[in-house]
Amino acid sequence: MRVLMFRRARLALLAAGVALGMTVTGAAGAAGASSSAAAAASFPNVVVPVPVSETANGSTFTLASAATLTADDANVGGYLAGILRASTGYALPLTVGAAAPGTIALSLSGAPATVGAEGYQLTIKASSVLLQANSAAGLFHGVQTLLQLLPAQVMSPAKVTSVAWKATGGTILDYPRFGYRGAMLDVARHFFTVAQVEHYIDELSLYKVNYLHLHLSDDQGWRIAINSWPNLATTGGSTEVGGGAGGYYTQADYTTIVNYAASHYMTLVPEIDTPGHTNAALASYAALNCNGVAPPLYTGTDVGFSSLCVSLPLTYTFLDQVVGELAALTPGPYIHIGGDEASSTSQSDYTSFITKAQQIVGNHGKAVMGWHNIAAATLAPSTLAQFWDTTKSNSALAAAAAKGTKIVMSPANHAYLDMKYTKKTTLGQNWAGYVDVNAAYGWDPGNYLSGVSASAIAGVEAPLWSETLVTSANIDYMAFPRLPALMELGWSPESTHNQTSFDARLGAQGPRWHAMGVDYYKSTQVKWPSGS
Repeated sequence: MRVLMFRRARLALLAAGVALGMTVTGAAGAAGASSSAAAAASFPNVVVPVPVSETANGSTFTLASAATLTADDANVGGYLAGILRASTGYALPLTVGAAAPGTIALSLSGAPATVGAEGYQLTIKASSVLLQANSAAGLFHGVQTLLQLLPAQVMSPAKVTSVAWKATGGTILDYPRFGYRGAMLDVARHFFTVAQVEHYIDELSLYKVNYLHLHLSDDQGWRIAINSWPNLATTGGSTEVGGGAGGYYTQADYTTIVNYAASHYMTLVPEIDTPGHTNAALASYAALNCNGVAPPLYTGTDVGFSSLCVSLPLTYTFLDQVVGELAALTPGPYIHIGGDEASSTSQSDYTSFITKAQQIVGNHGKAVMGWHNIAAATLAPSTLAQFWDTTKSNSALAAAAAKGTKIVMSPANHAYLDMKYTKKTTLGQNWAGYVDVNAAYGWDPGNYLSGVSASAIAGVEAPLWSETLVTSANIDYMAFPRLPALMELGWSPESTHNQTSFDARLGAQGPRWHAMGVDYYKSTQVKWPSGS
């Protein structure tokens, strides 16, 4: 990529009448030498996801103690100021909507239209930094790139001395390949608190994730309070895998998570898994069962044994009221209805249920998202299907895509963050194989499923199931370093995908994670700097 960028810069200079390497005397010679130096300079190979284009100018920016910060958006400005103040110890006064730019200026004007709603243009000079975007989300994504160009210690929550806060000068133009770049956290198998989810959001936002998918219900637990069905939380949420105490979010808790995600430019996608994976709900209300008998709570890890009673009218009253309350709490466009591993539901019952579920979700002003198994039914034009299998073909999904269905790619043998890295990994599972860094990065979401064109792909999601995960440290260990790999596939142009280059940039993330206290897996496929 950088060779290509250099060649493009050289051609541009030649077109302007400047021949690289020629000897010129006087002022013209000095200008020629300066142009040559700028063209020969390059950005360090450290940014993940890799930007669309990078053009170095040969200068170096140094953040000094007297620096100031201006921002057209108070939230993004405050976010950047908070990180920089903590690690540098500088005052960095922030002015919102200033007429004159600060040392670092975050501007909502002047960005090229080509960067769209989430892209940005970052210009770094010797004395200033200008970040331009068309939206606050674009500014936020650009801030992540700027932070990666500064020394890794910038991510430290405590003041760091004896560090020169320098960044390579030049211009970066960047925007996403796909509009959906998600991460899923399973809070049903093991419950994670609001603070733990917010911690994960902090980490996800570093790599330009823009959707957070919460798996809120399963056989082992129901994690969201539903006022019209209170036992779902108090009974269904009372345990978890292994028999722990479980837990659930009040509606106020859920709103807190929604708002925190939004402050990081992330849209929440809540999932209530149906018609299978429903033992927690069935155990909470005997009337939801076809035989009128509530099964015991379940704390194991088997799948496929539970099912809502598809022929029961109460099932659809239940679904309508649950979806209605969730929809009212969720600003985002999607309600995820699950739909996977429903082996205890007959095929005819399954398709009937998915059809009715789509109608119910639509009646509440939301679009359905579901695991790709829902393609067995006729899908509404707005329905989003999520592919999770280990194969490269699915005829029903391909047929749905041909009719307009968009697909989020999460093939388990590449994108499931709960798969073990190697046989020696103590956490996670291996039913989809072992997924180290190269497996997570080494595929193309736009050219993976046979019979499905790139135009049908909405994006990428990295699911993290929690059968074996109990702590935030467990989450960190399984998500990093693979989460950044998957987000590069979702953000960066396909033409930039290169395993060797990526592994080098991923290695540069190690010191950042070390500074943040992230307990990541040191894959042997990556060269990690000493001390990280």
